[in-house]
Amino acid sequence: MLKWLLTLVVALVVLTILAPGLRRYGLGRLPGDITVRVQGRDVYLPFTTTILLSLALTLIGRLV
Repeated sequence: MLKWLLTLVVALVVLTILAPGLRRYGLGRLPGDITVRVQGRDVYLPFTTTILLSLALTLIGRLV
């Protein structure tokens, strides 16, 4: 249980740090990522990006 929690925390920190750089490569603007303007604020729902990053992290986790 502790191993999974530590992996999740590390993955979230790494993705948070890399998020601005990933947008330069097109992640965050994929078909299926939704941006909605609500009361003057943009609400971003990255469905496709989340699925792709989840698959990538799953593959990396299986290799390790």
